[in-house]
Amino acid sequence: MSGQGAQKAPADDAVQHGSTRPGGEERLHRPRRLSIRARLTLTYAGLVTAAGAVLIALVYFYTRYVTLSIAFDPPQQIPLIDTTTPQAAKVDTNLFELLSAILRSAVGMLMILAVVSGTVGWVLAGRMLRPLSSMNAAAKRAASGDLSQRLALSGPRDEIHDLADTFDNMLASLERSFSVHRRFAANASHELRTPLATTQTMIDVALSDPQASAEDLRRVLTRVLETNRANRETIDALLDLADAQSGKLAREDVDMEATVRDALSVIAPEVAERDLHVSTHLLPARVPGDPVLLRQSVSNLLRNAARYNTDGGRITVGMAHLDDGVRLTIRNDGPLVAADSVESLREPFVRGEGRGRTRGSGHGLGLAIVTAVATAHGGALELSANPDGGLTAVLEIPGGEVEPDPRAPVTND
Repeated sequence: MSGQGAQKAPADDAVQHGSTRPGGEERLHRPRRLSIRARLTLTYAGLVTAAGAVLIALVYFYTRYVTLSIAFDPPQQIPLIDTTTPQAAKVDTNLFELLSAILRSAVGMLMILAVVSGTVGWVLAGRMLRPLSSMNAAAKRAASGDLSQRLALSGPRDEIHDLADTFDNMLASLERSFSVHRRFAANASHELRTPLATTQTMIDVALSDPQASAEDLRRVLTRVLETNRANRETIDALLDLADAQSGKLAREDVDMEATVRDALSVIAPEVAERDLHVSTHLLPARVPGDPVLLRQSVSNLLRNAARYNTDGGRITVGMAHLDDGVRLTIRNDGPLVAADSVESLREPFVRGEGRGRTRGSGHGLGLAIVTAVATAHGGALELSANPDGGLTAVLEIPGGEVEPDPRAPVTND
């Protein structure tokens, strides 16, 4: 018996405190509390009832003692009537019967008031909390993958209305983010799958030809190497985009003038090959930020300006001091870009009309990376189509320490 009792006690304790999962992990079951509507109703009814009870008590005691004072302490100028003890007792008895009747009536009215206040509180709490029920249903649908639901709450502007608007904005932001991620995943898989399929086809063709010479094999291997290099650049760009979107920045003091000059030196061979004319107006400016990501952003903008330009076209690079930061403006000639398609150029793997088949075409992640880097630094990237063709990109990075520079623009043609 003692052994059974010793085994039963822990089981009873487990029932009281919760169940135990396999492996010894304990799962607690907290008792379900009353709903918010019920608690608001009880609070409202309790406050009304308590206030009514206090009021009845004050009226009762005031009536009792004031009445007794008037009955047994009359004014001095009125002659006193000779009363006997039985008459005084009769007056006292009638007074207490009257007070008792008033008290019973007040208690009955208080009970009715409690019921009415509880009913009114239940109805009002239901109307006030109805948006929360809709919000709960929308949250459950969002958890199952449906982000299209919106509350669109109408009525007075109060805290619940503001919460509903914030909830709608959150759902809209999540829907946009998931849509962008789905397109990104589809485009990324396409961008990587196509070169891999091309590589496999080239290798299969080379292996299936028994008379392939060493020169043929070398030519195939060269093309495979170029394809792999393009894949590596795409993967590196994807990693840069992920780093920029993560928001984890290595904050350092970055010399933007030197960063732009370094990026110009990188594209110098392509500028010379296509006979492009570059004019620059650079000013000394330093901003706090990630030097690697900022260098990558400036390089992407200048590389796009050269790559999607026309032979013999122009590239204009200018810097300006802001009240708190630096503005970098890069303008390039090129084919006409539709104004309604400019914003889509920010999305990964998206190229404007006339920009996808340009020689030396990149991976389509340049402007997406620049946008993410600018956002991570608290700045912005603005794009606009030039009336005569080409694109103008304006990159703003806040938080800079600038020094006015009276130097004239430096032009490199």
